[in-house]
Amino acid sequence: MFVFNLSSAFIAFFAVVGPPKTLLSFARLAATRTTGELRRLAAWSSLISALVGLVLAFSADFVTTLFHISDQSLQLAGGAIFFIYAVALVLGIHLGVGDEEDEHLPNPMVDGIRELLLPYIASPLAVTAVLVGSLSKDDWGWRATITGAYVAVVMINYVCVALLAPLMQRTHRTSLEVLSRLLGLLLAAVGVELFLNGLAGLGLHLPDGH
Repeated sequence: MFVFNLSSAFIAFFAVVGPPKTLLSFARLAATRTTGELRRLAAWSSLISALVGLVLAFSADFVTTLFHISDQSLQLAGGAIFFIYAVALVLGIHLGVGDEEDEHLPNPMVDGIRELLLPYIASPLAVTAVLVGSLSKDDWGWRATITGAYVAVVMINYVCVALLAPLMQRTHRTSLEVLSRLLGLLLAAVGVELFLNGLAGLGLHLPDGH
């Protein structure tokens, strides 16, 4: 049976909201922003993203109780969402990316944060991963660990954007696309294992693969 441990949590966070996806999101904004603006946008969006992860990790029990969601249901839904997203990554389809023709807000910072809301700041995949990871163990220390893993990925994102901001306007996206597809394969496996774990939690006997 799949165990959602620290390494699998980090891999899941890295795949759904890590540098490959984040750099693609910021690369879309780089054409209309200076290097300084891009770095400030990365700092603010990373801070908000970290706070969202912190709140979700420590309120997971409250959220699932409020909506009458069982851990198994969340695992089944999370596994299905991860798998669908992973298949989209492998096929080069970017789910949750806004329309480039949307009307822009007067404030560039607010406009950038709005564009990063779904793909990065409050990614449905990241939300699912944080909730599933937090509920895998009924322990506050474990939830702090999950928060730490998520914040670590957010910090890696910020460092990557801050360092690569000057190159984003000139860098071709092909290399990022290739890395995204490779991570899609890993995320697909995590999604399948998570779905099977949900089935096992409902009482379905699954043969031990070890």
